[in-house]
This record gives sequence, structure tokens and C-alpha cells, in this order.
Amino acid sequence: MSQFVRQLIIFCFSLCVITTSGCGFHLRGKIEVPRSLQTILLENNDPYGPLNRAIIKELRNNGVTISQDKTRTDIPILRIINSRQNQDTVSIFADGNTAEYQLTLLVNAQVLIPNKALHSLDVRVNRSFFDNPLTVLAKDAERSMIDTEMREAIARQLVRKLLTINIDSLENTLIDDVDQHSLPKVDDLRTDNLPPVIVNNNEYVFPGKSNN
Repeated sequence: MSQFVRQLIIFCFSLCVITTSGCGFHLRGKIEVPRSLQTILLENNDPYGPLNRAIIKELRNNGVTISQDKTRTDIPILRIINSRQNQDTVSIFADGNTAEYQLTLLVNAQVLIPNKALHSLDVRVNRSFFDNPLTVLAKDAERSMIDTEMREAIARQLVRKLLTINIDSLENTLIDDVDQHSLPKVDDLRTDNLPPVIVNNNEYVFPGKSNN
């Protein structure tokens, strides 16, 4: 390779770096994890499902430790409230059969930080899927790949939102400030996946239940 070609390559590379830096583009990498979020509890009704595995993988990739001690009340709790996938028709063939779908994966989550208010995390991803009836096997394989990629993408979004929460901006929620008559019973609280109320001593107190 001649010296001129090498210099041309170096010049082009430098130009790309300057251009991407100037437009605000940065290579994707790990987010600096706040100390208060370095260890968390993860709650999910489907702990062994593919979505939860994708979330666990993304948390660990970002340096977050997932505690297995469910009795701890001094660390944040990331709760996956629900997830659902929608499929909408975008275009059809001349015979009336669907040609293209838009797939949407939505995840609703909450993060509960000791002595802080509850923070909601809602994320979604969209993908297009072409339904070719002439390639059944290839279509099934492609759909499986899209589903996997959507779970990985939504896990990245969820973890990035989690790690960018401004903890200091969350206000304290004291049980004395809540009208206890308006709170659900403990059984309803668990059924609806609603969080317990937090008091100042880092203990979780469920309304309607004795905590002695």
C-alpha cells in the first residue's frame, strides 16, 4: 500500500470521527451506573421467560448486580408489571391476505427505591414483518429472529431508562401522608402488582397488614 493511500485512509477516518462527534453521535457503550442502582432486586411474573432473561443479561452487561435475597429492603426493586406484543396489518396482497405486519412490543415496569417515590418505566419497540406465504419455513425463522431482537432492544431501552433516573429528584413518600382508608388491602395490592408503601426506616409496610 502506497503512502498516499495510507494517508487518504487516515484522512477519511479522521473526517468521519470529526463529523460524528460534531453531530452529537456517540458509539453506544455502558452507562455509568449510579451507586444506588449497582445492586437491585428484579421481580417478574415470568422469571424464566425469554424477556426476563434478556433484561437480566442487559443489566449484567451494564454492571448491575441482581440480588437473590428477596428479603432485602435496602436496595431498589425493578418490577416488570406486564408486557404485551401487538400485531397490526400494514399492507395486504391483491387477494386480500396480509402482506406486512407492524409488530409492537410494550413493557410496563416500575422501580421502587427505598425512601423514594415510585418511578414508572414504559418502553416500546416497533418492527416490520413481511408475511410471504410462499416461504413458510423462512418466514417462521425470520419471525423468531425478529422476536428475539425486539426483546433485546426493549431490554436495552429499559435498562438505559433505569440507569438514567435522577434519584435525587424523587420525593419521599411517607405513610403518614397517605389516606390509609383509600389504600387497597394487601391481597388486592399483590394481585394488581402495586407497590407497598415505604417508610423512613427502609421497611416495606403493606396497608391493612400488621407489621409487628
